[in-house]
Amino acid sequence: MHDTARGSRRRFRAPGRVNLIGGQVDYHEGLVVSMAVDRDVVVEVRARADARVFARSDAVEGVVDLAADGSDEPSSVHPAWGRPVGGVLRALARRGRTPVGAALDVSSTLPIGGGLSSSAAFEVAVALALCDVAGLTPGPVELATACQEAEHAGLGVPCGIQDQLTSIAARRGHVMLLDCRTLEVEHLLLPADVRVVVIDSGVPRTLAGSPWAQRRAESFAAASSLGLRALRDATPEQVRDLPRARHVVSEIARVRAFADALRAGDTGSLGGLLVASHESSRDDMEVSISELDVLVACLVEAGAYGARLTGGGFGGCVVALAPRARAAEVARSASAAYESRTGRRSTAWVVAPADGAGPALS
Repeated sequence: MHDTARGSRRRFRAPGRVNLIGGQVDYHEGLVVSMAVDRDVVVEVRARADARVFARSDAVEGVVDLAADGSDEPSSVHPAWGRPVGGVLRALARRGRTPVGAALDVSSTLPIGGGLSSSAAFEVAVALALCDVAGLTPGPVELATACQEAEHAGLGVPCGIQDQLTSIAARRGHVMLLDCRTLEVEHLLLPADVRVVVIDSGVPRTLAGSPWAQRRAESFAAASSLGLRALRDATPEQVRDLPRARHVVSEIARVRAFADALRAGDTGSLGGLLVASHESSRDDMEVSISELDVLVACLVEAGAYGARLTGGGFGGCVVALAPRARAAEVARSASAAYESRTGRRSTAWVVAPADGAGPALS
């Protein structure tokens, strides 16, 4: 391959994110609270004169080689790690991106598949780089929608938009209340004495092979039985005897209460809402597993304010809020107790709310 790159190099970063509360409600047009974390995917880019896009990563092998006009089928890109690049190219082409070539060099401080939305961060960083060299300037929602489409097309994952929009629109020191119906965003200050702990249970989360799709379908069947498009519009009385729907309605109420507590600076209420969210996910939506239940208990016993499973369930990560001064100790203690009880090794991160995506500082 002969590099015919032109112009100077520029760097763009996009953070990972974690969902604090609001599980299994985004596809019912509900409310979620999430935050960008202080770990990023960084893409260095320079324009090329040959209408080709090449991408390399310092984490995985292989060079991605694609037509800059988005004509390559994203789901067929090889190596497979480049499929989101193909998806981004196609989504941006539909939004008027001219077929300017680019050389992309990808690096990351995010764990791949670690529950911190590394795929969304990758898509957003690539999109910013490709927009930059082509002079395209989409707004935050349009860019997030393009990246969501890229994940659908490249990875076949029918994700909502919260991962991508959080990565783009987050604000340092704040969490983000997202209305998944209107896509309105409100930034809420995270108390300075609180830290967020994320622990990977060591149980791989594979939604495609799990009952997650069945749970989703059951919740929509409940909505249909009530004559509703989405459970956002259901009342507690309507769903009293419908566990899947009861979770969605009660979870949206917990998100509202969580946001109210943040507005009031009421740290004491946050932990209980997280634990109640986990219990509802476990009992009504039935997306938890024993390891996640144990890990939540270990975190609370270690001194976390509260904890819950995060993501789709059936494995993956637990998120907790902990006192800032003791967050690292809480993570270590909970991880040790979890390994003692389950025999599984876990990986923990203490993360802080970061700014959304943009140019990377040198």
